[in-house]
Amino acid sequence: MELSTLKKRLKTARRGHKLLSDKQSEIVKRFITLIHENKRLRESVEKALTDALRQFILAKAMMSEAELETALMIPIQKVSVNTEFLNIMSVIVPKFSIERDTVYGETGGLNYGFATTSGDLDDAMMKLLSAFELLISLAEVEKTCQLLASEIEKTRRRVNALEYVMIPQLEETVRYIAMKLDENERSSRVRLMKVKDLVEKKR
Repeated sequence: MELSTLKKRLKTARRGHKLLSDKQSEIVKRFITLIHENKRLRESVEKALTDALRQFILAKAMMSEAELETALMIPIQKVSVNTEFLNIMSVIVPKFSIERDTVYGETGGLNYGFATTSGDLDDAMMKLLSAFELLISLAEVEKTCQLLASEIEKTRRRVNALEYVMIPQLEETVRYIAMKLDENERSSRVRLMKVKDLVEKKR
């Protein structure tokens, strides 16, 4: 009974090892894809922020401090970030989306008049809007990468535990019990043969 139970456990452990190995391989593939996407987004964000800062510095040089503060005093829209969740190979990852309570007007999303402002400020604001959307996408990808990396590490530990500890131990135990049962069977057979010989001699 114990041998039968151990054989079932061994079969289950091997099947689990294969499933976890397949899961680990698939997660690693998706992780590598996301790493490349993360690199691309990060470079885009850095470029967008650098360009926006450069344009803002030019605008600040062309405008007085009071005009700049007045132009940027009142926001034209309220922006919120909504979070949904997706399941990637049993890993729950976030999906961010941007929601705006107003649409861009004729000014292209700018909340000031053009009479006293510089065109460089317009460029800076539009680049910042673009960088904001890229930042949200970057945050989503980076969080997904972090969660997948954690899951890869957990899965790797489980795969190693099955491959190098649990499965070898079960195999060794199964072999030992099978060997003992074979020995017992041979011993019983020898005893029966001796008993048979003794019975025949007595007759």
